[in-house]
Amino acid sequence: MSDSHHEESFWRKYIFSTDHKIIGLQYGITALIFLFFGFSLMMVMRWQLAYPDTAVPIVGGLVKWLADLNGFASDGNLPADLYNVFGAMHGTIMIFLGVVPIIVGAFGNYLVPLQIGAPDMAFPKLNMASYWVYFVGGVIMLISFFLPGGAANSGWTSYPPLSDIATTGQTYWLIGMVFLITSSLLGSMNIIVTIVQLRAEGMTWMRLPFFVWSQLVTSFLLVLAFPPLEAAGIFQLMDRVFGTSFFLPSGLVIGGEALKVSGGGSPLLWQHLFWFLAHPEVYVLILPGMGILAEVIANNTRKPIWGYKSLVYSATFLGFMSFLVWAHHMFLTGMGQGMSVFFQTTTMIISVPSVIILTCFMLSLWGGSIRFTTPMLFALGWMPMFGIGGLTGLPLGLSTPDIHLHDTYYVIGHFHYVVAPGTIFAIFAGIYYWFPKMTGKMLNETLGKIHFYFSFIFMNGIFWPMLIQGLAGVSRRLSDGGASYAHAQEFLHWNVVMSYSAWLLAIAQIPFIYNLIKTLLADKDSNPDPNPWNATTVEWTDTTSPPLGHGNFEKAPVVHRGPYEYSVPGESTDFTPQTQN
Repeated sequence: MSDSHHEESFWRKYIFSTDHKIIGLQYGITALIFLFFGFSLMMVMRWQLAYPDTAVPIVGGLVKWLADLNGFASDGNLPADLYNVFGAMHGTIMIFLGVVPIIVGAFGNYLVPLQIGAPDMAFPKLNMASYWVYFVGGVIMLISFFLPGGAANSGWTSYPPLSDIATTGQTYWLIGMVFLITSSLLGSMNIIVTIVQLRAEGMTWMRLPFFVWSQLVTSFLLVLAFPPLEAAGIFQLMDRVFGTSFFLPSGLVIGGEALKVSGGGSPLLWQHLFWFLAHPEVYVLILPGMGILAEVIANNTRKPIWGYKSLVYSATFLGFMSFLVWAHHMFLTGMGQGMSVFFQTTTMIISVPSVIILTCFMLSLWGGSIRFTTPMLFALGWMPMFGIGGLTGLPLGLSTPDIHLHDTYYVIGHFHYVVAPGTIFAIFAGIYYWFPKMTGKMLNETLGKIHFYFSFIFMNGIFWPMLIQGLAGVSRRLSDGGASYAHAQEFLHWNVVMSYSAWLLAIAQIPFIYNLIKTLLADKDSNPDPNPWNATTVEWTDTTSPPLGHGNFEKAPVVHRGPYEYSVPGESTDFTPQTQN
Protein backbone atom coordinates (compact mmCIF):
# COMPACT_ATOMS: atom_id res chain seq x y z
CA MET A 1 0.00 0.00 0.00
CA SER A 2 2.98 2.35 0.21
CA ASP A 3 3.41 4.77 -2.68
CA SER A 4 6.45 5.21 -4.88
CA HIS A 5 5.33 8.47 -6.51
CA HIS A 6 7.59 11.45 -7.19
CA GLU A 7 9.43 13.19 -4.37
CA GLU A 8 7.33 15.92 -2.76
CA SER A 9 8.71 19.40 -2.11
CA PHE A 10 9.35 20.50 1.47
CA TRP A 11 6.26 22.75 1.42
CA ARG A 12 4.03 19.99 0.09
CA LYS A 13 5.42 17.35 2.45
CA TYR A 14 5.64 19.25 5.75
CA ILE A 15 3.65 22.50 5.50
CA PHE A 16 0.65 21.90 3.23
CA SER A 17 0.70 18.14 3.70
CA THR A 18 -2.22 15.80 3.09
CA ASP A 19 -0.55 12.93 5.01
CA HIS A 20 -2.57 12.36 8.20
CA LYS A 21 0.62 11.72 10.19
CA ILE A 22 2.22 15.04 9.29
CA ILE A 23 -1.07 16.85 9.94
CA GLY A 24 -1.31 15.12 13.31
CA LEU A 25 2.20 16.32 14.17
CA GLN A 26 1.32 19.85 12.99
CA TYR A 27 -1.70 19.85 15.30
CA GLY A 28 0.36 18.45 18.17
CA ILE A 29 3.28 20.90 17.94
CA THR A 30 1.00 23.93 17.47
CA ALA A 31 -1.29 22.88 20.32
CA LEU A 32 1.65 22.29 22.71
CA ILE A 33 2.86 25.82 21.97
CA PHE A 34 -0.61 27.21 22.69
CA LEU A 35 -0.81 25.15 25.89
CA PHE A 36 2.47 26.64 27.05
CA PHE A 37 1.23 30.16 26.25
CA GLY A 38 -2.10 29.60 28.05
CA PHE A 39 -0.22 28.18 31.04
CA SER A 40 2.06 31.24 31.05
CA LEU A 41 -0.95 33.56 31.27
CA MET A 42 -2.11 31.61 34.30
CA MET A 43 1.28 31.89 36.01
CA VAL A 44 1.16 35.70 35.72
CA MET A 45 -2.42 35.67 37.07
CA ARG A 46 -1.29 33.57 40.02
CA TRP A 47 1.25 36.25 41.01
CA GLN A 48 -1.53 38.83 41.09
CA LEU A 49 -3.70 36.50 43.20
CA ALA A 50 -0.90 35.75 45.68
CA TYR A 51 0.53 39.28 45.87
CA PRO A 52 -2.15 41.71 44.62
CA ASP A 53 -1.01 44.91 42.90
CA THR A 54 2.71 44.20 43.23
CA ALA A 55 5.05 44.14 40.24
CA VAL A 56 5.32 40.78 38.52
CA PRO A 57 8.91 39.48 38.71
CA ILE A 58 10.87 38.55 35.57
CA VAL A 59 8.08 39.48 33.11
CA GLY A 60 6.88 42.67 34.84
CA GLY A 61 8.30 44.83 32.04
CA LEU A 62 6.43 42.78 29.45
CA VAL A 63 3.20 43.05 31.46
CA LYS A 64 3.63 46.84 31.72
CA TRP A 65 4.29 47.12 27.97
CA LEU A 66 1.16 45.11 27.17
CA ALA A 67 -0.94 47.09 29.68
CA ASP A 68 0.26 50.38 28.19
CA LEU A 69 -0.49 49.08 24.69
CA ASN A 70 -4.02 48.10 25.75
CA GLY A 71 -4.61 51.40 27.56
CA PHE A 72 -4.41 50.12 31.15
CA ALA A 73 -2.40 51.69 33.97
CA SER A 74 0.39 49.45 35.28
CA ASP A 75 3.70 49.73 37.14
CA GLY A 76 4.67 46.19 36.24
CA ASN A 77 1.73 44.73 38.15
CA LEU A 78 -1.24 43.00 36.50
CA PRO A 79 -4.14 45.53 36.49
CA ALA A 80 -7.68 44.26 37.01
CA ASP A 81 -8.70 44.88 33.39
CA LEU A 82 -5.73 42.94 32.06
CA TYR A 83 -6.40 40.21 34.66
CA ASN A 84 -9.86 39.80 33.08
CA VAL A 85 -8.26 39.56 29.64
CA PHE A 86 -5.77 36.94 30.83
CA GLY A 87 -8.54 34.95 32.55
CA ALA A 88 -10.77 34.89 29.47
CA MET A 89 -7.93 34.00 27.12
CA HIS A 90 -6.39 31.40 29.47
CA GLY A 91 -9.62 29.39 29.36
CA THR A 92 -10.14 29.90 25.64
CA ILE A 93 -6.57 29.00 24.68
CA MET A 94 -6.25 25.97 26.94
CA ILE A 95 -9.52 24.40 25.75
CA PHE A 96 -10.07 25.46 22.14
CA LEU A 97 -6.47 26.03 21.03
CA GLY A 98 -4.68 23.52 23.26
CA VAL A 99 -6.41 20.42 24.56
CA VAL A 100 -9.02 19.78 21.81
CA PRO A 101 -6.51 20.19 18.96
CA ILE A 102 -3.94 17.92 20.60
CA ILE A 103 -6.24 15.19 21.88
CA VAL A 104 -8.49 15.05 18.79
CA GLY A 105 -6.49 16.80 16.07
CA ALA A 106 -3.07 15.33 16.90
CA PHE A 107 -3.77 11.92 18.44
CA GLY A 108 -6.95 11.34 16.41
CA ASN A 109 -5.36 12.26 13.09
CA TYR A 110 -2.15 10.37 13.65
CA LEU A 111 -3.47 7.18 15.21
CA VAL A 112 -7.01 6.45 14.00
CA PRO A 113 -6.00 5.44 10.44
CA LEU A 114 -3.06 3.40 11.78
CA GLN A 115 -5.19 1.60 14.37
CA ILE A 116 -7.95 0.66 11.91
CA GLY A 117 -5.51 -0.34 9.14
CA ALA A 118 -6.41 2.54 6.78
CA PRO A 119 -3.95 4.09 4.28
CA ASP A 120 -4.97 7.65 5.26
CA MET A 121 -7.94 9.70 6.38
CA ALA A 122 -11.01 9.56 4.12
CA PHE A 123 -10.59 13.18 2.96
CA PRO A 124 -6.89 14.15 3.02
CA LYS A 125 -7.36 17.67 1.57
CA LEU A 126 -10.18 18.38 4.01
CA ASN A 127 -7.81 17.22 6.72
CA MET A 128 -5.19 19.74 5.62
CA ALA A 129 -7.86 22.46 5.51
CA SER A 130 -8.99 21.65 9.06
CA TYR A 131 -5.47 22.30 10.41
CA TRP A 132 -4.97 25.57 8.56
CA VAL A 133 -8.40 26.88 9.54
CA TYR A 134 -7.45 26.09 13.16
CA PHE A 135 -4.11 27.85 12.72
CA VAL A 136 -5.77 30.99 11.32
CA GLY A 137 -8.25 31.00 14.24
CA GLY A 138 -5.35 30.82 16.68
CA VAL A 139 -3.50 33.68 15.00
CA ILE A 140 -6.63 35.86 15.14
CA MET A 141 -6.92 35.13 18.87
CA LEU A 142 -3.28 36.13 19.42
CA ILE A 143 -3.57 39.34 17.38
CA SER A 144 -6.37 40.49 19.68
CA PHE A 145 -3.86 40.89 22.55
CA PHE A 146 -2.38 43.93 20.79
CA LEU A 147 -5.64 45.84 20.24
CA PRO A 148 -6.78 48.90 22.25
CA GLY A 149 -8.63 47.50 25.27
CA GLY A 150 -6.84 44.17 24.91
CA ALA A 151 -8.15 40.75 23.96
CA ALA A 152 -11.53 39.35 24.97
CA ASN A 153 -12.32 40.19 28.60
CA SER A 154 -15.79 38.69 29.15
CA GLY A 155 -14.67 35.28 30.37
CA TRP A 156 -14.16 32.17 28.25
CA THR A 157 -17.96 31.85 28.22
CA SER A 158 -18.44 35.29 26.58
CA TYR A 159 -21.72 35.97 28.40
CA PRO A 160 -23.85 38.84 27.03
CA PRO A 161 -24.81 41.57 27.56
CA LEU A 162 -21.26 42.27 28.81
CA SER A 163 -19.65 40.60 25.78
CA ASP A 164 -21.93 42.50 23.38
CA ILE A 165 -20.65 45.86 24.64
CA ALA A 166 -17.04 44.84 25.38
CA THR A 167 -13.89 46.11 23.66
CA THR A 168 -12.78 45.23 20.11
CA GLY A 169 -10.92 42.16 21.33
CA GLN A 170 -14.27 40.44 21.84
CA THR A 171 -15.02 40.77 18.11
CA TYR A 172 -11.71 39.09 17.28
CA TRP A 173 -12.53 36.37 19.82
CA LEU A 174 -15.81 35.64 18.03
CA ILE A 175 -14.16 35.58 14.59
CA GLY A 176 -11.45 33.30 15.95
CA MET A 177 -14.05 30.98 17.46
CA VAL A 178 -15.86 30.69 14.11
CA PHE A 179 -12.59 29.51 12.55
CA LEU A 180 -11.85 27.08 15.40
CA ILE A 181 -15.36 25.61 15.31
CA THR A 182 -15.17 25.19 11.54
CA SER A 183 -11.85 23.39 11.95
CA SER A 184 -13.33 20.99 14.51
CA LEU A 185 -16.33 20.27 12.28
CA LEU A 186 -14.10 19.47 9.28
CA GLY A 187 -11.82 17.25 11.36
CA SER A 188 -14.57 15.37 13.18
CA MET A 189 -16.54 14.62 9.98
CA ASN A 190 -13.32 13.23 8.53
CA ILE A 191 -12.72 10.97 11.54
CA ILE A 192 -16.30 9.63 11.44
CA VAL A 193 -16.16 8.77 7.73
CA THR A 194 -12.69 7.26 8.09
CA ILE A 195 -13.74 4.92 10.91
CA VAL A 196 -16.98 3.90 9.22
CA GLN A 197 -15.59 3.39 5.71
CA LEU A 198 -11.87 2.61 5.84
CA ARG A 199 -11.50 -0.14 8.44
CA ALA A 200 -9.22 -2.99 7.38
CA GLU A 201 -10.59 -6.40 6.46
CA GLY A 202 -11.71 -8.17 9.63
CA MET A 203 -11.75 -4.97 11.73
CA THR A 204 -15.32 -5.35 12.96
CA TRP A 205 -16.84 -2.83 15.38
CA MET A 206 -16.07 -4.92 18.44
CA ARG A 207 -12.47 -5.39 17.35
CA LEU A 208 -11.80 -1.64 17.33
CA PRO A 209 -9.36 -0.41 19.97
CA PHE A 210 -11.21 1.61 22.61
CA PHE A 211 -9.16 4.65 21.55
CA VAL A 212 -10.90 4.52 18.15
CA TRP A 213 -14.31 4.24 19.82
CA SER A 214 -13.51 7.27 21.97
CA GLN A 215 -12.55 9.29 18.89
CA LEU A 216 -15.73 8.21 17.09
CA VAL A 217 -18.04 9.26 19.94
CA THR A 218 -16.07 12.49 20.42
CA SER A 219 -16.39 13.34 16.72
CA PHE A 220 -20.16 12.87 16.86
CA LEU A 221 -20.28 15.20 19.87
CA LEU A 222 -18.35 17.85 17.96
CA VAL A 223 -20.50 17.52 14.84
CA LEU A 224 -23.75 17.81 16.81
CA ALA A 225 -22.80 20.34 19.52
CA PHE A 226 -20.57 22.86 17.76
CA PRO A 227 -23.05 24.17 15.12
CA PRO A 228 -25.35 25.79 17.74
CA LEU A 229 -22.35 27.64 19.21
CA GLU A 230 -21.12 28.66 15.77
CA ALA A 231 -24.56 30.09 15.03
CA ALA A 232 -24.58 31.83 18.42
CA GLY A 233 -21.10 33.25 17.75
CA ILE A 234 -22.27 34.69 14.43
CA PHE A 235 -25.37 36.15 16.15
CA GLN A 236 -23.20 37.78 18.81
CA LEU A 237 -20.87 39.07 16.10
CA MET A 238 -23.87 40.65 14.38
CA ASP A 239 -24.94 42.22 17.69
CA ARG A 240 -21.51 43.80 17.99
CA VAL A 241 -20.87 44.78 14.37
CA PHE A 242 -24.27 45.28 12.73
CA GLY A 243 -26.36 46.52 15.66
CA THR A 244 -28.73 43.56 15.96
CA SER A 245 -30.17 42.50 19.32
CA PHE A 246 -30.11 38.72 19.44
CA PHE A 247 -28.73 38.83 22.99
CA LEU A 248 -29.40 42.44 24.03
CA PRO A 249 -32.51 43.09 26.13
CA SER A 250 -34.55 46.29 25.89
CA GLY A 251 -33.81 49.17 28.28
CA LEU A 252 -30.14 48.35 28.86
CA VAL A 253 -28.42 51.29 30.58
CA ILE A 254 -24.65 51.79 30.24
CA GLY A 255 -22.85 54.63 31.97
CA GLY A 256 -26.16 56.27 32.87
CA GLU A 257 -27.41 56.27 29.26
CA ALA A 258 -29.85 53.93 27.57
CA LEU A 259 -28.17 51.76 24.93
CA LYS A 260 -29.54 52.65 21.51
CA VAL A 261 -30.46 49.25 20.13
CA SER A 262 -33.71 47.67 19.08
CA GLY A 263 -33.63 45.38 22.15
CA GLY A 264 -35.88 42.41 22.69
CA GLY A 265 -32.97 39.95 22.75
CA SER A 266 -32.27 37.38 25.43
CA PRO A 267 -28.91 37.03 27.22
CA LEU A 268 -30.14 33.65 28.47
CA LEU A 269 -30.44 32.41 24.88
CA TRP A 270 -26.64 32.69 24.59
CA GLN A 271 -26.21 30.67 27.78
CA HIS A 272 -28.39 27.87 26.41
CA LEU A 273 -26.56 27.79 23.07
CA PHE A 274 -23.14 28.03 24.72
CA TRP A 275 -23.68 25.32 27.32
CA PHE A 276 -25.36 23.04 24.78
CA LEU A 277 -21.87 22.85 23.31
CA ALA A 278 -19.79 23.38 26.43
CA HIS A 279 -21.07 20.44 28.42
CA PRO A 280 -20.52 17.93 25.59
CA GLU A 281 -17.19 19.75 25.24
CA VAL A 282 -16.17 18.37 28.66
CA TYR A 283 -16.56 14.86 27.23
CA VAL A 284 -14.78 15.95 24.04
CA LEU A 285 -11.83 16.61 26.35
CA ILE A 286 -12.24 13.51 28.52
CA LEU A 287 -13.28 10.68 26.18
CA PRO A 288 -10.15 10.67 23.96
CA GLY A 289 -8.10 10.76 27.17
CA MET A 290 -9.96 7.68 28.35
CA GLY A 291 -9.19 6.07 24.99
CA ILE A 292 -5.48 6.73 25.46
CA LEU A 293 -5.59 5.27 28.97
CA ALA A 294 -7.27 2.08 27.78
CA GLU A 295 -4.36 1.41 25.40
CA VAL A 296 -1.73 2.24 28.03
CA ILE A 297 -3.38 0.23 30.84
CA ALA A 298 -3.98 -2.90 28.76
CA ASN A 299 -0.41 -2.82 27.47
CA ASN A 300 1.20 -2.25 30.87
CA THR A 301 -0.91 -4.74 32.85
CA ARG A 302 -0.28 -7.43 30.19
CA LYS A 303 -3.92 -8.52 30.32
CA PRO A 304 -7.08 -7.65 28.38
CA ILE A 305 -8.81 -4.43 29.40
CA TRP A 306 -11.57 -5.38 31.83
CA GLY A 307 -15.10 -4.96 30.45
CA TYR A 308 -14.34 -3.88 26.88
CA LYS A 309 -18.00 -3.90 25.83
CA SER A 310 -18.98 -2.05 29.00
CA LEU A 311 -16.44 0.62 28.08
CA VAL A 312 -17.84 0.94 24.56
CA TYR A 313 -21.49 1.10 25.65
CA SER A 314 -20.67 3.52 28.50
CA ALA A 315 -18.78 5.86 26.19
CA THR A 316 -21.65 5.83 23.71
CA PHE A 317 -24.26 6.45 26.42
CA LEU A 318 -22.05 9.18 27.90
CA GLY A 319 -22.03 10.92 24.53
CA PHE A 320 -25.80 10.71 24.21
CA MET A 321 -26.51 11.90 27.75
CA SER A 322 -24.08 14.82 27.47
CA PHE A 323 -26.69 16.64 25.37
CA LEU A 324 -29.26 16.45 28.19
CA VAL A 325 -27.42 18.09 31.08
CA TRP A 326 -26.33 21.54 29.83
CA ALA A 327 -28.68 23.63 32.01
CA HIS A 328 -27.13 22.45 35.28
CA HIS A 329 -24.76 25.37 34.62
CA MET A 330 -27.80 27.66 34.78
CA PHE A 331 -29.63 26.77 38.02
CA LEU A 332 -29.37 30.38 39.22
CA THR A 333 -31.06 31.83 36.14
CA GLY A 334 -34.53 31.18 37.59
CA MET A 335 -35.49 28.32 35.28
CA GLY A 336 -38.04 26.91 37.72
CA GLN A 337 -38.15 23.79 39.87
CA GLY A 338 -39.50 21.51 37.16
CA MET A 339 -36.60 22.11 34.81
CA SER A 340 -34.12 22.08 37.70
CA VAL A 341 -35.32 18.62 38.73
CA PHE A 342 -35.00 17.33 35.15
CA PHE A 343 -31.41 18.55 34.78
CA GLN A 344 -30.48 17.38 38.28
CA THR A 345 -31.72 13.90 37.35
CA THR A 346 -29.87 13.73 34.04
CA THR A 347 -26.70 14.97 35.75
CA MET A 348 -26.85 12.17 38.29
CA ILE A 349 -27.50 9.66 35.50
CA ILE A 350 -24.52 10.81 33.43
CA SER A 351 -22.21 10.10 36.36
CA VAL A 352 -23.00 6.37 36.04
CA PRO A 353 -21.17 5.64 32.75
CA SER A 354 -18.20 7.70 33.97
CA VAL A 355 -18.03 5.51 37.09
CA ILE A 356 -18.31 2.36 34.94
CA ILE A 357 -15.35 3.46 32.79
CA LEU A 358 -13.24 4.34 35.83
CA THR A 359 -14.19 1.01 37.44
CA CYS A 360 -13.19 -0.91 34.31
CA PHE A 361 -9.77 0.76 34.41
CA MET A 362 -9.30 0.00 38.10
CA LEU A 363 -10.41 -3.63 37.75
CA SER A 364 -8.00 -4.02 34.83
CA LEU A 365 -5.19 -3.53 37.34
CA TRP A 366 -6.33 -6.50 39.44
CA GLY A 367 -4.11 -9.51 38.84
CA GLY A 368 -2.06 -7.73 36.21
CA SER A 369 1.69 -7.96 35.81
CA ILE A 370 1.99 -4.19 35.97
CA ARG A 371 4.92 -2.46 34.30
CA PHE A 372 5.43 0.92 35.95
CA THR A 373 6.54 2.72 32.80
CA THR A 374 6.12 6.49 32.46
CA PRO A 375 2.89 6.18 30.40
CA MET A 376 1.48 3.83 33.04
CA LEU A 377 2.38 6.21 35.88
CA PHE A 378 0.45 9.00 34.19
CA ALA A 379 -2.48 6.61 33.69
CA LEU A 380 -2.40 5.60 37.37
CA GLY A 381 -2.17 9.25 38.43
CA TRP A 382 -5.14 10.07 36.22
CA MET A 383 -7.53 7.72 38.05
CA PRO A 384 -7.77 9.28 41.54
CA MET A 385 -7.61 12.83 40.18
CA PHE A 386 -10.39 12.22 37.68
CA GLY A 387 -12.32 10.56 40.52
CA ILE A 388 -11.94 13.71 42.63
CA GLY A 389 -13.10 15.80 39.67
CA GLY A 390 -16.18 13.65 39.20
CA LEU A 391 -17.15 13.47 42.87
CA THR A 392 -16.78 17.22 43.39
CA GLY A 393 -19.12 17.77 40.44
CA LEU A 394 -22.05 15.99 42.07
CA PRO A 395 -22.90 18.84 44.51
CA LEU A 396 -22.82 21.27 41.59
CA GLY A 397 -25.32 19.10 39.75
CA LEU A 398 -27.87 19.60 42.54
CA SER A 399 -29.65 22.95 42.54
CA THR A 400 -29.63 23.44 46.34
CA PRO A 401 -25.87 23.20 47.08
CA ASP A 402 -25.23 24.99 43.80
CA ILE A 403 -26.75 28.16 45.31
CA HIS A 404 -23.77 28.34 47.66
CA LEU A 405 -21.11 26.92 45.36
CA HIS A 406 -22.00 28.64 42.08
CA ASP A 407 -19.31 31.05 40.83
CA THR A 408 -16.94 30.18 43.69
CA TYR A 409 -13.46 28.67 43.49
CA TYR A 410 -15.10 25.30 44.13
CA VAL A 411 -16.31 25.34 40.50
CA ILE A 412 -12.80 26.16 39.29
CA GLY A 413 -11.32 23.36 41.39
CA HIS A 414 -13.88 20.82 40.19
CA PHE A 415 -13.54 21.76 36.54
CA HIS A 416 -9.76 21.72 36.62
CA TYR A 417 -9.59 18.37 38.41
CA VAL A 418 -11.62 16.96 35.51
CA VAL A 419 -9.90 18.64 32.58
CA ALA A 420 -6.34 19.30 33.83
CA PRO A 421 -5.32 15.84 35.09
CA GLY A 422 -8.17 14.27 33.10
CA THR A 423 -6.75 15.49 29.81
CA ILE A 424 -3.20 16.73 30.41
CA PHE A 425 -2.13 13.52 32.19
CA ALA A 426 -3.75 11.47 29.42
CA ILE A 427 -1.93 13.59 26.81
CA PHE A 428 1.40 13.01 28.55
CA ALA A 429 0.66 9.27 28.78
CA GLY A 430 -0.07 9.26 25.05
CA ILE A 431 3.06 11.22 24.15
CA TYR A 432 5.34 8.91 26.15
CA TYR A 433 3.52 5.81 24.79
CA TRP A 434 3.38 6.65 21.06
CA PHE A 435 6.56 8.73 20.77
CA PRO A 436 8.56 5.63 19.72
CA LYS A 437 6.01 4.98 16.97
CA MET A 438 6.17 8.58 15.71
CA THR A 439 9.97 8.92 15.80
CA GLY A 440 11.54 5.47 16.16
CA LYS A 441 13.13 6.64 19.45
CA MET A 442 12.26 5.97 23.09
CA LEU A 443 12.00 8.86 25.55
CA ASN A 444 14.19 8.58 28.63
CA GLU A 445 12.28 6.75 31.37
CA THR A 446 14.10 8.35 34.33
CA LEU A 447 13.36 11.87 33.12
CA GLY A 448 9.80 10.79 32.40
CA LYS A 449 9.27 9.54 35.95
CA ILE A 450 10.73 12.74 37.44
CA HIS A 451 8.29 14.65 35.21
CA PHE A 452 5.36 12.57 36.46
CA TYR A 453 6.00 12.64 40.20
CA PHE A 454 6.54 16.39 40.46
CA SER A 455 3.64 17.14 38.10
CA PHE A 456 1.36 14.96 40.22
CA ILE A 457 2.33 16.69 43.47
CA PHE A 458 2.15 20.27 42.23
CA MET A 459 -1.04 19.82 40.22
CA ASN A 460 -2.81 18.78 43.41
CA GLY A 461 -1.18 21.74 45.15
CA ILE A 462 -2.95 24.05 42.71
CA PHE A 463 -6.44 22.58 42.61
CA TRP A 464 -7.12 21.08 46.04
CA PRO A 465 -6.98 24.46 47.86
CA MET A 466 -9.49 25.81 45.34
CA LEU A 467 -12.07 23.39 46.72
CA ILE A 468 -11.34 24.66 50.26
CA GLN A 469 -11.68 28.29 49.23
CA GLY A 470 -14.85 27.58 47.28
CA LEU A 471 -16.55 25.83 50.20
CA ALA A 472 -15.75 28.95 52.24
CA GLY A 473 -17.59 31.04 49.65
CA VAL A 474 -14.63 32.78 48.00
CA SER A 475 -15.78 33.96 44.57
CA ARG A 476 -13.84 33.30 41.40
CA ARG A 477 -12.84 36.02 38.90
CA LEU A 478 -11.60 38.36 41.65
CA SER A 479 -8.39 40.03 40.49
CA ASP A 480 -7.16 40.36 44.09
CA GLY A 481 -7.97 36.74 44.98
CA GLY A 482 -10.58 37.82 47.55
CA ALA A 483 -8.37 40.26 49.50
CA SER A 484 -11.14 42.89 49.50
CA TYR A 485 -13.74 40.50 51.00
CA ALA A 486 -13.99 40.02 54.77
CA HIS A 487 -15.20 36.40 54.62
CA ALA A 488 -12.17 35.41 52.48
CA GLN A 489 -9.46 36.70 54.82
CA GLU A 490 -8.65 33.47 56.67
CA PHE A 491 -8.35 31.58 53.37
CA LEU A 492 -6.11 34.03 51.50
CA HIS A 493 -2.93 32.12 52.43
CA TRP A 494 -4.08 29.36 50.08
CA ASN A 495 -3.52 31.77 47.18
CA VAL A 496 0.20 31.73 47.94
CA VAL A 497 0.22 27.92 48.19
CA MET A 498 -1.58 27.59 44.84
CA SER A 499 0.67 30.12 43.16
CA TYR A 500 3.92 28.46 44.26
CA SER A 501 2.46 25.10 43.18
CA ALA A 502 1.72 26.57 39.73
CA TRP A 503 5.23 27.95 39.32
CA LEU A 504 6.76 24.69 40.52
CA LEU A 505 4.50 22.79 38.10
CA ALA A 506 6.03 24.89 35.33
CA ILE A 507 9.54 23.95 36.51
CA ALA A 508 8.44 20.29 36.60
CA GLN A 509 7.88 20.47 32.82
CA ILE A 510 11.56 21.17 32.19
CA PRO A 511 12.55 17.44 32.32
CA PHE A 512 9.81 16.73 29.76
CA ILE A 513 10.94 19.49 27.39
CA TYR A 514 14.60 18.49 27.79
CA ASN A 515 13.68 14.84 27.24
CA LEU A 516 11.80 15.67 24.03
CA ILE A 517 14.56 17.84 22.56
CA LYS A 518 17.42 15.52 23.60
CA THR A 519 15.67 12.45 22.17
CA LEU A 520 14.71 14.17 18.91
CA LEU A 521 18.30 15.35 18.37
CA ALA A 522 19.80 11.94 19.17
CA ASP A 523 20.79 9.61 16.35
CA LYS A 524 18.12 7.10 15.42
CA ASP A 525 18.83 3.39 15.52
CA SER A 526 19.38 2.13 11.98
CA ASN A 527 16.73 -0.53 12.56
CA PRO A 528 14.39 0.69 15.34
CA ASP A 529 12.08 -1.80 17.02
CA PRO A 530 8.61 -1.07 15.57
CA ASN A 531 6.94 -2.51 18.69
CA PRO A 532 9.05 -1.70 21.78
CA TRP A 533 6.07 -2.04 24.16
CA ASN A 534 5.09 -5.50 22.80
CA ALA A 535 1.62 -4.17 21.98
CA THR A 536 -1.17 -5.96 20.11
CA THR A 537 -2.85 -3.26 18.03
CA VAL A 538 -2.28 -2.77 14.30
CA GLU A 539 -0.29 0.48 14.48
CA TRP A 540 2.44 -1.31 16.47
CA THR A 541 2.52 -4.69 14.76
CA ASP A 542 2.10 -3.86 11.06
CA THR A 543 3.92 -0.56 10.55
CA THR A 544 7.50 0.64 10.77
CA SER A 545 8.59 3.31 13.29
CA PRO A 546 7.96 5.97 12.12
CA PRO A 547 5.31 4.62 9.71
CA LEU A 548 5.78 4.82 5.94
CA GLY A 549 4.71 7.99 4.10
CA HIS A 550 1.44 8.03 2.20
CA GLY A 551 -0.14 4.59 2.54
CA ASN A 552 1.15 3.57 6.01
CA PHE A 553 1.38 -0.18 5.29
CA GLU A 554 3.52 -2.29 2.94
CA LYS A 555 0.53 -4.59 2.54
CA ALA A 556 -3.05 -4.20 3.66
CA PRO A 557 -3.48 -5.64 7.18
CA VAL A 558 -6.11 -8.30 7.84
CA VAL A 559 -7.50 -8.42 11.38
CA HIS A 560 -8.33 -11.75 13.03
CA ARG A 561 -8.90 -10.93 16.71
CA GLY A 562 -9.68 -8.29 19.31
CA PRO A 563 -7.39 -5.42 20.31
CA TYR A 564 -6.25 -6.55 23.77
CA GLU A 565 -5.24 -10.20 23.61
CA TYR A 566 -2.48 -10.19 26.20
CA SER A 567 -1.26 -13.23 28.14
CA VAL A 568 -3.43 -15.65 26.15
CA PRO A 569 -3.03 -19.20 27.56
CA GLY A 570 -1.05 -21.46 25.25
CA GLU A 571 0.60 -18.64 23.28
CA SER A 572 4.40 -18.43 23.13
CA THR A 573 4.45 -14.70 23.96
CA ASP A 574 2.38 -12.56 26.31
CA PHE A 575 0.90 -10.54 23.44
CA THR A 576 -1.03 -11.75 20.40
CA PRO A 577 -1.24 -9.19 17.55
CA GLN A 578 -4.63 -8.41 16.05
CA THR A 579 -3.36 -9.46 12.63
CA GLN A 580 -2.01 -12.86 13.79
CA ASN A 581 -4.09 -15.66 12.32
